[in-house]
Amino acid sequence: MDKVLDILAECNRQGKPVCLCVIVRTEGAVPRHAGSKMLVFPDGETIGTVGGGGVEAEVTQAALEALRSGKPALLHYSLKAQNEGSVGVCGGEVDIYLEPFLAKTKLLVIGAGHVGKSVAKFGKLLGFQVIVSDDRAEHCTQEEFPDADQLLPVPMQMIPEQIEIDPHTYIVIVTRGSEVDVDGLPALLKTQPAYIGLIGSRRRWEATRQALLAQGVSEDDLKRIKCPIGLDIHAETPDEIAISILAEIIERKNAPKNLPSR
Repeated sequence: MDKVLDILAECNRQGKPVCLCVIVRTEGAVPRHAGSKMLVFPDGETIGTVGGGGVEAEVTQAALEALRSGKPALLHYSLKAQNEGSVGVCGGEVDIYLEPFLAKTKLLVIGAGHVGKSVAKFGKLLGFQVIVSDDRAEHCTQEEFPDADQLLPVPMQMIPEQIEIDPHTYIVIVTRGSEVDVDGLPALLKTQPAYIGLIGSRRRWEATRQALLAQGVSEDDLKRIKCPIGLDIHAETPDEIAISILAEIIERKNAPKNLPSR
């Protein structure tokens, strides 16, 4: 099997982002034949080659943009010196297809109660990488969460030390009380997830909010927290509440980037 495809398969298995670049058509004299492949990683590192020189430099930049946008692209390059915009002097032309493979979206469920179990269960069915955390190690187990990809039996404030929380991470906080949230939220607010949702009544949220303000958390950071969590579908059971939460996350994840989420 092609080494590049072996590495691509391993990246996909581990959920690591990478862009596959493949020469799909050539005409005339070109440095590499159709079928030549290259992988581009988010830090600009490459494996394989599509010809080197100006072509490869431009393809690398286009691949990085594809990783940012999540959209595939078909590129055309002229290597004819007499053509304006030529990226080479070999004399031919080449078409290169880019296919970005993005990191799996993470669903971080904090709280190992009934709602947390339901969120983890349905999150796995929806294709999320499910990470569950609770500071009570006896509740944060594979037996309790058979659908979890990763378990973090640590206090909430230690979670950013254990995993990368990035713009592809959705955080669902369904803990047992406001005290846990007040202790843990400042550390989470130093990260940049796509979404932070907090379960609780308006009274609980106001108590949590005032305690966080007293700790020095800013109003702008508090506005990043969605509370009450989930869409208002009059949910009552843990499964119904989980569905309302995940529906809100899907709405946020799939919303056009230029439109504000509700």
